Amino acid sequence: MRKRKQVLVISGPTASGESTFTHEFVEGYENFAKLISATTREPRLNEEHGVHYYFMDRDTFFEEVHAGNIIEHTYVQNRDAYYGTYKPDLDEKLAKGLNVIANTDPKGAKFFKEHYGATTIFLKPKSLEVIEDRLRRRDPSITNEEVQKRLVQAEREIRDAEHQFDYVVWNTDGEFDKTVFDVIQILRKEGYNIPE
Repeated sequence: MRKRKQVLVISGPTASGESTFTHEFVEGYENFAKLISATTREPRLNEEHGVHYYFMDRDTFFEEVHAGNIIEHTYVQNRDAYYGTYKPDLDEKLAKGLNVIANTDPKGAKFFKEHYGATTIFLKPKSLEVIEDRLRRRDPSITNEEVQKRLVQAEREIRDAEHQFDYVVWNTDGEFDKTVFDVIQILRKEGYNIPE
Protein backbone atom coordinates (compact mmCIF):
# COMPACT_ATOMS: atom_id res chain seq x y z
CA MET A 1 0.00 0.00 0.00
CA ARG A 2 1.41 3.39 -0.94
CA LYS A 3 2.13 6.01 1.70
CA ARG A 4 -0.76 8.40 2.21
CA LYS A 5 -0.03 11.86 0.83
CA GLN A 6 0.00 14.80 3.24
CA VAL A 7 1.34 17.81 1.32
CA LEU A 8 -0.66 19.55 -1.38
CA VAL A 9 0.32 22.55 -3.51
CA ILE A 10 -2.40 24.99 -4.57
CA SER A 11 -0.96 27.64 -6.83
CA GLY A 12 -2.02 30.18 -9.41
CA PRO A 13 -1.12 33.51 -10.99
CA THR A 14 -1.51 36.76 -9.08
CA ALA A 15 -5.14 37.32 -7.96
CA SER A 16 -6.14 33.81 -9.05
CA GLY A 17 -7.82 33.19 -5.70
CA GLU A 18 -5.49 30.48 -4.38
CA SER A 19 -5.25 32.10 -0.91
CA THR A 20 -9.02 32.55 -0.66
CA PHE A 21 -9.61 29.02 -1.93
CA THR A 22 -7.13 27.60 0.61
CA HIS A 23 -8.71 29.57 3.47
CA GLU A 24 -12.22 28.37 2.61
CA PHE A 25 -11.03 24.80 2.04
CA VAL A 26 -9.26 24.66 5.42
CA GLU A 27 -12.40 26.06 7.09
CA GLY A 28 -14.45 23.24 5.55
CA TYR A 29 -12.05 20.35 6.17
CA GLU A 30 -10.54 20.26 9.65
CA ASN A 31 -7.85 17.73 8.70
CA PHE A 32 -6.33 20.30 6.30
CA ALA A 33 -4.12 23.22 7.35
CA LYS A 34 -2.41 26.03 5.49
CA LEU A 35 1.37 26.16 5.55
CA ILE A 36 2.46 29.49 7.04
CA SER A 37 5.37 30.85 5.01
CA ALA A 38 8.23 33.06 6.14
CA THR A 39 8.68 36.45 4.46
CA THR A 40 10.81 39.57 4.62
CA ARG A 41 7.97 41.87 3.60
CA GLU A 42 6.32 44.17 6.10
CA PRO A 43 3.02 43.02 7.65
CA ARG A 44 -0.11 44.56 6.16
CA LEU A 45 -2.91 45.92 8.32
CA ASN A 46 -4.39 43.17 10.57
CA GLU A 47 -1.73 40.59 9.62
CA GLU A 48 -0.25 38.65 12.54
CA HIS A 49 3.12 36.96 12.92
CA GLY A 50 2.69 33.19 12.95
CA VAL A 51 -0.90 33.42 11.66
CA HIS A 52 -0.57 34.97 8.20
CA TYR A 53 3.22 34.75 7.80
CA TYR A 54 6.35 34.47 9.88
CA PHE A 55 7.59 38.03 9.41
CA MET A 56 11.38 38.42 9.54
CA ASP A 57 13.97 41.00 8.56
CA ARG A 58 16.43 39.87 5.88
CA ASP A 59 19.24 39.04 8.31
CA THR A 60 16.95 36.78 10.37
CA PHE A 61 15.49 35.21 7.21
CA PHE A 62 18.92 34.16 5.94
CA GLU A 63 20.03 33.01 9.39
CA GLU A 64 17.00 30.67 9.26
CA VAL A 65 17.96 29.56 5.73
CA HIS A 66 21.48 28.67 6.92
CA ALA A 67 20.09 26.93 10.01
CA GLY A 68 17.98 24.69 7.74
CA ASN A 69 14.67 26.11 8.98
CA ILE A 70 13.75 27.74 5.65
CA ILE A 71 14.06 24.84 3.23
CA GLU A 72 13.23 26.61 -0.05
CA HIS A 73 12.77 30.27 -0.86
CA THR A 74 12.24 32.70 -3.69
CA TYR A 75 12.65 36.43 -4.29
CA VAL A 76 9.62 38.33 -5.56
CA GLN A 77 11.00 41.32 -7.40
CA ASN A 78 7.88 43.49 -7.63
CA ARG A 79 7.49 43.24 -3.84
CA ASP A 80 11.23 43.38 -3.11
CA ALA A 81 10.73 40.55 -0.62
CA TYR A 82 11.78 36.97 0.00
CA TYR A 83 9.25 34.20 0.71
CA GLY A 84 10.15 30.76 1.98
CA THR A 85 8.92 27.48 3.44
CA TYR A 86 9.30 27.52 7.23
CA LYS A 87 10.14 23.94 8.16
CA PRO A 88 9.13 24.12 11.87
CA ASP A 89 5.57 25.04 10.82
CA LEU A 90 5.46 22.27 8.20
CA ASP A 91 6.91 19.63 10.55
CA GLU A 92 4.51 20.50 13.36
CA LYS A 93 1.44 20.17 11.11
CA LEU A 94 2.63 16.94 9.50
CA ALA A 95 3.34 15.46 12.96
CA LYS A 96 -0.29 16.16 13.90
CA GLY A 97 -1.39 14.10 10.87
CA LEU A 98 -2.78 17.11 9.02
CA ASN A 99 -2.84 17.53 5.26
CA VAL A 100 -0.79 20.68 4.60
CA ILE A 101 -1.62 23.07 1.75
CA ALA A 102 1.25 25.18 0.42
CA ASN A 103 0.50 28.22 -1.76
CA THR A 104 3.70 28.57 -3.75
CA ASP A 105 5.19 29.31 -7.15
CA PRO A 106 6.30 26.69 -9.73
CA LYS A 107 9.77 26.47 -8.13
CA GLY A 108 8.22 25.72 -4.73
CA ALA A 109 5.74 23.28 -6.31
CA LYS A 110 8.66 21.34 -7.82
CA PHE A 111 10.40 21.27 -4.43
CA PHE A 112 7.33 19.87 -2.63
CA LYS A 113 6.74 17.30 -5.36
CA GLU A 114 10.34 16.07 -5.18
CA HIS A 115 10.78 16.12 -1.39
CA TYR A 116 7.26 15.47 -0.04
CA GLY A 117 5.48 13.65 -2.87
CA ALA A 118 3.01 16.53 -3.14
CA THR A 119 0.27 16.72 -5.73
CA THR A 120 0.42 20.13 -7.43
CA ILE A 121 -2.71 21.96 -8.59
CA PHE A 122 -2.81 25.23 -10.54
CA LEU A 123 -5.98 27.34 -10.22
CA LYS A 124 -6.74 29.02 -13.51
CA PRO A 125 -8.95 32.12 -13.62
CA LYS A 126 -11.39 32.49 -16.49
CA SER A 127 -9.48 35.35 -18.16
CA LEU A 128 -6.82 38.04 -17.70
CA GLU A 129 -9.67 40.55 -17.40
CA VAL A 130 -10.83 38.74 -14.25
CA ILE A 131 -7.31 39.02 -12.82
CA GLU A 132 -7.18 42.73 -13.65
CA ASP A 133 -10.56 43.30 -12.01
CA ARG A 134 -9.47 41.41 -8.86
CA LEU A 135 -6.17 43.33 -8.68
CA ARG A 136 -7.93 46.70 -8.91
CA ARG A 137 -10.61 45.72 -6.38
CA ARG A 138 -8.00 44.39 -3.94
CA ASP A 139 -5.82 47.51 -4.18
CA PRO A 140 -7.55 50.62 -5.62
CA SER A 141 -4.23 52.53 -5.46
CA ILE A 142 -2.41 50.09 -7.77
CA THR A 143 -0.83 51.80 -10.80
CA ASN A 144 -1.65 50.89 -14.41
CA GLU A 145 2.03 50.04 -14.91
CA GLU A 146 1.95 47.58 -11.99
CA VAL A 147 -1.28 46.00 -13.27
CA GLN A 148 0.25 45.49 -16.72
CA LYS A 149 3.42 44.00 -15.24
CA ARG A 150 1.38 41.52 -13.20
CA LEU A 151 -0.83 40.62 -16.16
CA VAL A 152 2.23 39.81 -18.31
CA GLN A 153 3.56 37.60 -15.51
CA ALA A 154 0.13 35.95 -15.03
CA GLU A 155 -0.16 35.23 -18.76
CA ARG A 156 3.25 33.51 -18.71
CA GLU A 157 2.34 31.46 -15.62
CA ILE A 158 -0.98 30.33 -17.15
CA ARG A 159 0.78 29.36 -20.40
CA ASP A 160 3.44 27.32 -18.54
CA ALA A 161 1.10 25.73 -15.95
CA GLU A 162 0.30 22.55 -17.84
CA HIS A 163 4.00 21.65 -17.99
CA GLN A 164 4.73 22.60 -14.37
CA PHE A 165 1.74 21.27 -12.41
CA ASP A 166 0.00 17.91 -12.13
CA TYR A 167 -3.48 19.41 -12.62
CA VAL A 168 -5.01 22.66 -13.86
CA VAL A 169 -8.43 23.50 -12.35
CA TRP A 170 -10.69 26.39 -13.41
CA ASN A 171 -11.40 28.83 -10.58
CA THR A 172 -14.31 30.86 -11.91
CA ASP A 173 -15.99 33.66 -9.91
CA GLY A 174 -19.29 32.45 -8.46
CA GLU A 175 -18.43 28.76 -8.96
CA PHE A 176 -16.48 28.05 -5.78
CA ASP A 177 -18.41 24.82 -5.10
CA LYS A 178 -17.42 23.43 -8.50
CA THR A 179 -13.75 24.29 -7.90
CA VAL A 180 -13.88 22.52 -4.52
CA PHE A 181 -15.60 19.50 -6.11
CA ASP A 182 -12.90 19.27 -8.81
CA VAL A 183 -10.10 19.53 -6.24
CA ILE A 184 -11.74 16.91 -3.97
CA GLN A 185 -11.98 14.47 -6.90
CA ILE A 186 -8.26 14.93 -7.58
CA LEU A 187 -7.32 14.48 -3.91
CA ARG A 188 -9.34 11.26 -3.56
CA LYS A 189 -7.72 9.89 -6.71
CA GLU A 190 -4.25 10.87 -5.44
CA GLY A 191 -4.66 9.18 -2.03
CA TYR A 192 -5.32 12.00 0.42
CA ASN A 193 -7.49 11.49 3.46
CA ILE A 194 -10.74 13.31 2.62
CA PRO A 195 -13.76 13.03 4.94
CA GLU A 196 -16.97 11.96 3.16
